[in-house]
Amino acid sequence: MDFTRLTQFDFHHRLADTPGTALVLFSTSGCGACRSMRAALATLRPRHPEWHFFEVDAGEDLALTREFEVFHLPGLFLYRGGRYHAAVQAEPLPARVEGAVAALAAQPPEEAP
Repeated sequence: MDFTRLTQFDFHHRLADTPGTALVLFSTSGCGACRSMRAALATLRPRHPEWHFFEVDAGEDLALTREFEVFHLPGLFLYRGGRYHAAVQAEPLPARVEGAVAALAAQPPEEAP
């Protein structure tokens, strides 16, 4: 599954223009845990065609990686209605990610990093 790539130059305005639920994955190509999370998200795409999936290369875009305080990969963040909502903490399993997103969506949004 291809994710829409984001860089520091288009990150904020692309997400601001994205309706509904968006998940942003911070990863690198050599990260095994990142591949597992990407596979879990790929499984969720057919279940949630209304969700939008984005990816930031944490190795190439250090400014965003630092801004979001991503110290361990993968980093996963939830946006709703074009606004930051929360960091998603979940095992890289479809059901766990889906459950975490549902639980976070029911909560008030957090302050963006």
